[in-house]
Amino acid sequence: MPRSDILVIGASAGGIEALTTLVRGLPADLPAAVFVVLHLSPHSPSMLPHILTRAGPLTATMARDGEAIQSGHIYVAPPDHHLLLERGIMRVARGPKENRCRPAVDPLFRTAARDYGPRVVGVVLSGALDDGTAGLLAIKHQGGIAIAQDPREALMPMMPTSAITYVKVDYVEPAERIGPLLARLARDPVNAEGAPPVPPEMDFEASVPQSELDAVDGVTPPGKLVPITCPECKGPFWETDEDDLVRFRCREGHAYTADSVLESQYEEVEQALWIALEALTESALMAERLAAQSRARHHDFIAKRFASRAEDSRARAATIRRVLESGAMLIPDESTTETWAEAPIERAGE
Repeated sequence: MPRSDILVIGASAGGIEALTTLVRGLPADLPAAVFVVLHLSPHSPSMLPHILTRAGPLTATMARDGEAIQSGHIYVAPPDHHLLLERGIMRVARGPKENRCRPAVDPLFRTAARDYGPRVVGVVLSGALDDGTAGLLAIKHQGGIAIAQDPREALMPMMPTSAITYVKVDYVEPAERIGPLLARLARDPVNAEGAPPVPPEMDFEASVPQSELDAVDGVTPPGKLVPITCPECKGPFWETDEDDLVRFRCREGHAYTADSVLESQYEEVEQALWIALEALTESALMAERLAAQSRARHHDFIAKRFASRAEDSRARAATIRRVLESGAMLIPDESTTETWAEAPIERAGE
């Protein structure tokens, strides 16, 4: 009988400490394969396989496209590439970003759920925002098991808190207990015959990261068209709402949760303000130069008009500079909201 032998783990900020603690608790004879996505810089080599190999009894390596899956091994997503699963092999693809990340957690979780169903155990560890929540929903939909690190011990509790909020997770545990839990689950039989059919929407989303660009060109994503544009390519967005988790995907394949869209919009606002500040500074300099030239030619009326424009540009630039320095309008006001670490744990469905 099949077992829970596909273990997929996602983490972001603060995730290395949680990952090393987790793999330390895995046995050398683990009858399952482990797949890890950690948000990484795309411009530098990753030492994560070396770190995980030293932390526990299992060997960790960077995943390679088309490589066969072996039990008792840890596979790590390479920088700037998604790690995806197919029957018996891994795929490594530089597909569209999800939640502004590549590698992202959701593509790994989603493809595992599509091809392995009840055999999958998904784990969300420390991290910012909410990557992994949609993928964990897919795992649960296909009969798999969902685990979240206890947010109260996570260095960055947002990712596990989001998972707990939107997904009926089976376990909420500190990192040191997740390793032994995975070892036990990997030996438990599962009923693979009871898995529901893969929904067309999940199948479509699972195929996007590994598709060639021309394969997704012109394909309409599932959901309803909304008046919001993709921060990545400025194309139109289609919105879906699954178990109250609002997500967006554009025609080119970029995918976002609502929180990720909002985060991108804050960054765009800041960028626009810096551009406006520079434009106003240049305008003031030009007006001051023209005013000086006009005074030198005894064109006092024109000089006064240019001087007034320069003063106006300087005043507007000062206002924008104060906004940029204070962060006002760029980040949410947290004065009236609980911090992630202080918020109570509320499981989905409760």
